[in-house]
Amino acid sequence: MTATPAIPGAVKARPFALSDVALRDGVHSRAQDQMLHLARVYPVDRVLAVFRANAGLDTLGALPPGNWEDFGHLEEEPWSGSDYPGAGVAQTASLLRGHYAGHFLSMLAMAHAATGEEIFREKSDLMVAGLAEVQEALAATGRFSHPGFLAAYGEWQFTRLEDLAPYGEIWAPWYTCHKIMAGLLDAHQHTGSKQALDVVTRMGHWAARSILAVDPTRRQRMWSLYIAGEYGGMNESLTVLHRITGEQTFLDAAAAFEMDDWLAGAVAGHDVLDGMHANQHLPMLVGHLAQYEVTGDRRYLDAVLNLWDQIVPGRTFAHGGTGEGELWGPAGAVARFIGRRNAESCATYNLLKIARGLFTHTLDAKYADYAERASLNHMVGSRADVVSDTSPEVVYMYPVDPGAVREYDNVGTCCGGTGLETHVKHQESVWFSAPGELYVLQYVPSVLTWADVDGDVVLETRYPRDGHITLTIGFTATIALHLRIPPWARDRAVVLLNGLSRRSTVDDKGFVTIHREFHAGDTVSLILPMPLRLVPTPDDASLVSLEHGPTLLLARDDATTTLSVAPAGSRLLDGSITGVTVEDDLVTVLGHTFEPAWSGGDHRYHAYLRLDDADIRFLGSDPGVPNRRDQDGWSFLGALWGDGGYPTVEEFFLAVHRHVVRAARNGLLSRAEAEAVLLAASESTLDGSDVRRKGLVQRTLPPGGPGATERRALPGVTIWESPEGGDLVIWELPPDAGAESAAPVIRIDVTGSRASSGWYTSLPSCTITVVSAGAGVASLEISLADGEWRAVDGPVALGADGRHLLRARATDVSGRTVHTAREIDVDTVPPTVSARVRSLGRSVEVTLDATDEVSGVDRIQWRTAETFWGVFQEPFTRALHAEPQTLEFTATDRAGNTTPVQTVTLPALTD
Repeated sequence: MTATPAIPGAVKARPFALSDVALRDGVHSRAQDQMLHLARVYPVDRVLAVFRANAGLDTLGALPPGNWEDFGHLEEEPWSGSDYPGAGVAQTASLLRGHYAGHFLSMLAMAHAATGEEIFREKSDLMVAGLAEVQEALAATGRFSHPGFLAAYGEWQFTRLEDLAPYGEIWAPWYTCHKIMAGLLDAHQHTGSKQALDVVTRMGHWAARSILAVDPTRRQRMWSLYIAGEYGGMNESLTVLHRITGEQTFLDAAAAFEMDDWLAGAVAGHDVLDGMHANQHLPMLVGHLAQYEVTGDRRYLDAVLNLWDQIVPGRTFAHGGTGEGELWGPAGAVARFIGRRNAESCATYNLLKIARGLFTHTLDAKYADYAERASLNHMVGSRADVVSDTSPEVVYMYPVDPGAVREYDNVGTCCGGTGLETHVKHQESVWFSAPGELYVLQYVPSVLTWADVDGDVVLETRYPRDGHITLTIGFTATIALHLRIPPWARDRAVVLLNGLSRRSTVDDKGFVTIHREFHAGDTVSLILPMPLRLVPTPDDASLVSLEHGPTLLLARDDATTTLSVAPAGSRLLDGSITGVTVEDDLVTVLGHTFEPAWSGGDHRYHAYLRLDDADIRFLGSDPGVPNRRDQDGWSFLGALWGDGGYPTVEEFFLAVHRHVVRAARNGLLSRAEAEAVLLAASESTLDGSDVRRKGLVQRTLPPGGPGATERRALPGVTIWESPEGGDLVIWELPPDAGAESAAPVIRIDVTGSRASSGWYTSLPSCTITVVSAGAGVASLEISLADGEWRAVDGPVALGADGRHLLRARATDVSGRTVHTAREIDVDTVPPTVSARVRSLGRSVEVTLDATDEVSGVDRIQWRTAETFWGVFQEPFTRALHAEPQTLEFTATDRAGNTTPVQTVTLPALTD
């Protein structure tokens, strides 16, 4: 076999091999060490069991991992396409089995490359030998279309897909095929296994023969099927196999795994994502990058570039995850797409692959910026901070709804499988190189061994806990060293060479570059400011995440309704937050305690907060003025801090003046209140200046200062140096800005039984309270959601469950109108719960189903006479006994309502 020559779509930079980079202690190494433990101790025979059973080989008494990766039905056979008895007749189970084994093999191979430990090579070789034995046993039956066929079930699933069988009868057979092929390719590439290449090449011949025999029109219909037609990254694996072997048939087969209309729409820049299954399509994009590199066909790269910009940031949550219930929503929908099942981990795993690939083709740091966000927060945070001998202990979803909980474990699931891989390769995207150039993309403690310069580079840091990073050079060579500067640090990053500050400019790609002859012992230090920032969602500026440098902070709170914060009095000039206390990795600020998203913790958390400043405040000064809102939700503080912050105090003053005048002219501030806000802004300490400032408000700006020296004249505000010391800020407030009397202030009060979850578990009533009548209230009205306004004539009863948005408005005697709103969450009914029992011969499969259309199901619990209450929401098996068993079960919703205990009887074992 001959590898392919240089390719038309060549990359501009390449990541270093896993074997070239060693992790040191840090946030990432915690998760890696825990997963490496599982890789060392988990028996290979267990992941081979489903393959051996399918081929009629001895399973050596090993039980499969379980969950999705379990034995098939006792009556199931490894049917071919011709002897499959048909849906409704064939008894089947666990139809995705084999996928987890592919991930496990990838984990072993990459663990060997990442650590050099021989135990991982030995286990990888054992697993490859086991798969080779299965492949030979299946071929010996003569039952299948080609001797390269390898699976943990028969060929019938592939044949039924060609007949357009739906998900339920079959389960994504080409997806599982991809995982097995990818594992074998990793074993070849990371451990040098010749046998792995032989096995995967035979698989490739079977796959190419099978898929190329299908009519192209029929293929397109197959790929459009939800989940059944999911093929993972078959185009990637076949392209990689082509690059290794040089066989054209593999590249031809890769092109058969394409969704033609979807690809064409992506190339044209159309939004083709709404309603699509995220992780059914993301692996295709990984494959398209591989196809571009081999063929040079620009449409592949253009499609991926265009789709990336449709996903990030407009369909991406604060931790880097995407999707709700595994599906994408409308473009730009983040706040309004928060549900109960956001952010499938598999999707982020593949987005990281895409980001890595796009960087190699563009050298644009925006892809590395995303990779830092997603790798640190979603991926590291998806791994529980525990050691397990049996489970990857990762999450399937990393939800971002209020009061979410990370549900770890996930043995045998798709995200359990990608989690196996993720946490043994955290060093893969730290260092990249091109001839004479070195790129540092992630600040992860590590040591790079760079053969091109016959030396190493040591990266030392506590990042993301602080922003101090040091590179120690271990070679002598002239290179360009490119350091990525995160977007939130680009104005204030400091670079030092051998301890001396170096003038640095961030280029348009997001890097600072040092081009020089480096010598062994040189040090390059980077100091990144680590502001505590409130970052708004793209579609709702009042819903924000709290981020410290690259870290998403999660508010610990047992409520399952949105938490509100009032940050105005804690904002610094740049919009960041002060008044913080830190203990270990916990941050206390704004009245809440936060943990890093990468903690691997198990508390309830809130990824997003609602800005709700009832009063106008500045750091160090409080004018005592309400922050009123108009009918569009506009408020002074919302406008002032909507763009994040200000580089200078002069620009802050300009914004204050502009928004005060608007608020006063629109009736949200009286003239006296407007003056009070301007004076408070003058005296605020938000810029950290040692210069004392006082304010003065006039109808027009005077031509000269009152015995002072003019320092800066701006539209509507002039700053003077006072002869008494400090600055005098003189504001112009136009005569038409603000009435003499203040507008009303109103609030919505709720009466009812409010649980600790934040939900009302009995129907509440609401009262519109006039806090301050101003000149006098002429009318008081309410509206539920976007319904019609009606006059308030007493308490308002909410007569139904649901998430209610109650709006209120007051109009005073002079015609000024102010608005307020309150979210009220009501769930008075517990979930409905039921049990389904399916016979598996000497055992049964139990599925507990619960639904709650209001707050959502929080947990399902079950027990038998011999067990404690357990929380389990996936199908599970129970061995049958000589006597019938009673299984009790119940469900609790996120509001706190619990169903009465119900029972189901499991039958007695019969011979």
